[in-house]
Amino acid sequence: MSGGKSDTELPTRLVTGGRRREWTGAVVNPPVWRASTHLYDSVADLRAGKASNEDGRFFYGRRGSPTQWALAEALTDMEPGAHGTMLFPSGVAAIACALLAVLRPGDVLLMADSSYDPTRIYAEAFLKKWGVETRYYDPLVGAGIADLICEQTRAILMESPGSLTFEVQDVPAICAVAKEHGITTLLDNTWAASYFFRAIEHGVDIAILAGTKYIVGHSDVMLGSVTTHEKYWTRVRRTAQQLGQIVSPDDAYLALRGLRTLDVRMRQHQDGGLAVAKWLADQPQVARVLHPALPDCPGHELWRRDFSGAAGLFSFVLDGGGEEAIAALIDDLALFGIGYSWGGYESLALPIDPTPDRTATRWKAEGPLVRLNIGLEDPDDLIADLAKGLERYEKAACRR
Repeated sequence: MSGGKSDTELPTRLVTGGRRREWTGAVVNPPVWRASTHLYDSVADLRAGKASNEDGRFFYGRRGSPTQWALAEALTDMEPGAHGTMLFPSGVAAIACALLAVLRPGDVLLMADSSYDPTRIYAEAFLKKWGVETRYYDPLVGAGIADLICEQTRAILMESPGSLTFEVQDVPAICAVAKEHGITTLLDNTWAASYFFRAIEHGVDIAILAGTKYIVGHSDVMLGSVTTHEKYWTRVRRTAQQLGQIVSPDDAYLALRGLRTLDVRMRQHQDGGLAVAKWLADQPQVARVLHPALPDCPGHELWRRDFSGAAGLFSFVLDGGGEEAIAALIDDLALFGIGYSWGGYESLALPIDPTPDRTATRWKAEGPLVRLNIGLEDPDDLIADLAKGLERYEKAACRR
């Protein structure tokens, strides 16, 4: 549970969060506590441990030890108003558990049409067989979501901005409507990393992060987290424990190490991302850039109102061209890797097609999309690399 440091600024909490003296001892960082069995001094202590289900109380390895507790507390401290955080071995695992904690067979889930593809797959493959119907909504619907609510609607899952096309949702308006109807709101807040957007402060009930991305920051750990206020805490915690979800102490240690530098990394991701995005917006081969901080991005005004900054992940639409032209652009980039995920220190370029994953809205664009993760390299070097890539794209597109 929260260490109660909400009276300090976020950069300070990122450094101090989870560093309780009883967990760190005389060293700076919480050590890696590798343990399955926790030993007790007596039978009475054994029984007391079973009865007390909270972080900071030893019981068995599945409930964690100081390394995991320190990370959970530090993540809770990032969301003012939160009561606790549960850790998961991936972002998808976190989303799946959060939904299972609030849904029952016969319920209806409303999900943003711009949601992460694995989230949609989970809804259509698992939740559907379990008896939960998922209905998709236009991510720009805002308070109009009231028109989509029925008697069976129990939860709304948002992702803002969407991780492919970057529409920013009116999260406070959606949450206000949900509260009027007694509906639970969940937000995949991975893009903002609870750094540029405080989900619970804006009315969200359950905030979800794929910590694999910005929290870890080094592309070497799979991690997810679910942070919530007191109303949903017991339900989320028990569901996670019943599913046997646990994060290794080694992974928790690496995530804590990444968390300490989140402030400086996010600022660099923001500055580099904006520099590259603005440059791309002026290139003749680019039809438009989908970056929430640029005026042309859907929901830009909401981003200005609700966010304190921008991450380094965005997409751009090419002005025509096919698969051959896309390959010519991406394949020979020197500083951009080709791969899934994002949020690490290295830049990535990925061809994407949102079309198959839209059901409530229709995706139309002037040409193919490329998603960029802008890492911590010098933006001028990245721009020079992309300039050569766009030249290759233009030649390949003209040949067709």
